[in-house]
Amino acid sequence: MDTRVNPQTALEILELVGNKWTMLVTYRLGERAMRFSDLKRCAAPISSKMLTQTLRELERFGMVSREVLPTMPPSVEYRLTDLGRSFLGTVSGICDWIGDNHEALEEARRREAIAA
Repeated sequence: MDTRVNPQTALEILELVGNKWTMLVTYRLGERAMRFSDLKRCAAPISSKMLTQTLRELERFGMVSREVLPTMPPSVEYRLTDLGRSFLGTVSGICDWIGDNHEALEEARRREAIAA
């Protein structure tokens, strides 16, 4: 790791990007900008509380932008920023790996369960 990076900041970022909900939300927002309810629906089984926390953290680190839309009642739309889009490549690679290997991973879990 780069020695110029503050260790505390580095740990916070690692915690954020290693979080399963961060990956799922980033992946879903990579498809298009979404309102909270749409994002919650397609990122199931995330709870409203976890989605809110995840979006706030992604926003805090500049990976997601939040726009209040001029509707009645007001609604909010979330989208990836350029920084979030740069992370999307990494997330997509991991999601592709899971898709390519899910059968082997499930088989390994079944074998482990039988052996236990």
